Amino acid sequence: MVDGPAAQPASDEAFRSALKSQYHASLAMLRQAVELCDDVLWTDPTPTNAYWQVAYHALYFTHLYLMPGVDAFVPWQGQHPAQHVDGIPGRADPDSSLPLVPAPYTRDEVLAYWRVVDAAVDGAVDGLDLTRAECGFPWYDMPKLEHQLVNLRHIQHHAAQLADRLRAANDVGVRWVGQGHGA
Repeated sequence: MVDGPAAQPASDEAFRSALKSQYHASLAMLRQAVELCDDVLWTDPTPTNAYWQVAYHALYFTHLYLMPGVDAFVPWQGQHPAQHVDGIPGRADPDSSLPLVPAPYTRDEVLAYWRVVDAAVDGAVDGLDLTRAECGFPWYDMPKLEHQLVNLRHIQHHAAQLADRLRAANDVGVRWVGQGHGA
């Protein structure tokens, strides 16, 4: 008997299809939020985390958590060096010569990373063992399937955060994407 992703029953395929669809839809809404942001709002230092930081952070963790585990993660080639490569500041390492957070990413850089992450979704979801009891990330204690749902919620949390900033600052809305790539 074959175990793992190669021996997936039809219901597993349906679930994987739904996961892929919702990843693409969530990412499409995030992309809209990035594309609709003006230059002033993109780097506005008023919020705790600038718009670019939230957008990049959402992509970074989407990319990371699509992997089977932390050891399988290969950072994006365009990643800026920093102590906190996800773009959101945390505790500083006094022994590090790196900046706390990366230099601001441009909208074009974030959109380039978006394309990398969106293109990785289908293969990544197909390669995951969704029956695994652990997610592969030691800071989370949950099964792999639940971790994928958390990852989707994380994208939507930050897409909504950015959509709210857009609406408040410029009265611009992000369109709802229900499934697939349609943005």
